[in-house]
Amino acid sequence: MPVLQTIPHDGLEGAQRRLAVVAIALALIMAVLDGAIANVALPTIAAHLRTTPEASISIINAYQLAVTVLLLPLSSLGEIYGYKRVYQTGLVVFTIASLACALSHTLLALTLARILQGAGAAGIMSVNGALTRFIYPRAALGRGLSMNALVVAASTAAGPTIAAAILAVARWEWLFAINVPIGIVAFFLARRFLPLSHLSSMRFDGTSALLNAATFGLFILAVDGLAHGQSATTIALEVVIAAVAAVLLVRRQISRSEPLLPIDLLRIRIFRLSIVTSICSFCAQMLAFVSLPFFVQDVLGHSAVTTGLLMTPWPVMLMIVAPISGRLSDRYSAGTLGGVGLGIYALGLLLTALMPHDPSNFNIAWRLAICGIGFGLFQSPNNRAMISAAPRHRSGGASGMLSVARLLGQTLGATLSAVIFVVFPHSQMSAALLVACGFALVAMSLSLLRNTGLDAAPVR
Repeated sequence: MPVLQTIPHDGLEGAQRRLAVVAIALALIMAVLDGAIANVALPTIAAHLRTTPEASISIINAYQLAVTVLLLPLSSLGEIYGYKRVYQTGLVVFTIASLACALSHTLLALTLARILQGAGAAGIMSVNGALTRFIYPRAALGRGLSMNALVVAASTAAGPTIAAAILAVARWEWLFAINVPIGIVAFFLARRFLPLSHLSSMRFDGTSALLNAATFGLFILAVDGLAHGQSATTIALEVVIAAVAAVLLVRRQISRSEPLLPIDLLRIRIFRLSIVTSICSFCAQMLAFVSLPFFVQDVLGHSAVTTGLLMTPWPVMLMIVAPISGRLSDRYSAGTLGGVGLGIYALGLLLTALMPHDPSNFNIAWRLAICGIGFGLFQSPNNRAMISAAPRHRSGGASGMLSVARLLGQTLGATLSAVIFVVFPHSQMSAALLVACGFALVAMSLSLLRNTGLDAAPVR
């Protein structure tokens, strides 16, 4: 029986909703996994391509940079041409780029293919939140966004394990080639079952897109350079150009009714608070994720496999709690749920920072489980607050900013970790986790500020 391609008034129903969710999940899994599995395979890829470990970092950076600079332009294109069209195009580009990665025989070819793959991933990530708003009815939006959070958490947790499993039985090229059949299935599911959306009459702002790329791209390069000991002159130049581009970008956006950089949404108090809360929470997460493996391997002497297993309670508890908090967010205040979750999150980080010098595996695991519970309780209500605070026709801008906040927080956390490792060489883990706890407490305070009745704005 054919599925009618109509714009849903209040979400999809039955089989169409379930298969639309599968289409979203498959694409998100690929996009998130490919941001993680290349890290594990980097030594293998570098050896096969006969390049240095330092040069091979471009394989990681190319993907992250492409995703970051294209998120907001593609979310704007989603509002103009339709979220479904941008999502499908992202899937096609990602799948073709994955094949190109698998067929690459030089570092340059692989880096270029990763840039293209990052562009496809940006098409997927930029509008998945907006599409979720059209897939689920208003009363169940939190449940839908919690499924996205669950998929991202599961993919992040499984990334190293999947990469290790593939490398144990096949060449590194299969890390990318496996995306091709999955991408084809996801594309046809998306084409048939994803909903249409109302289109904006605005024109795409190419100048703003270039200023956006300069602002975020140079900022990420400067932060990465700071973490890797780049010359101060180069970092300063990148920061200055990024700042000038940012000023020009903001000035250009102020007078526009539907700006590429969603200044209009940032004027909404609940949206603004939710964005900053998200940046702080992901910064705290990355501080922990970077520092803990070094402590477990270098100080405690555990293997990489054991380290992965010890880190697992965090994403596992997040996967369990996220759907529950998603349902709760459809009934209760995001400010309260987020504040409680971030308080638990901060407590878990503090307990981990203060654990004994020679802790047992259980002592590490239960502390990280508390962190996962807190993060899971916070994330779904926060995502719902961001998406629902935006007018329905600006869902693309809200969706893009949701992903930008996550990436900016993770980038800031990784950079702070590198700085802390230099400043506190003998207490890296505890210092990083105490700083992470501070960010979590700031995020908790910001979340509670939303609990003034303003976060009860209706989903439009």
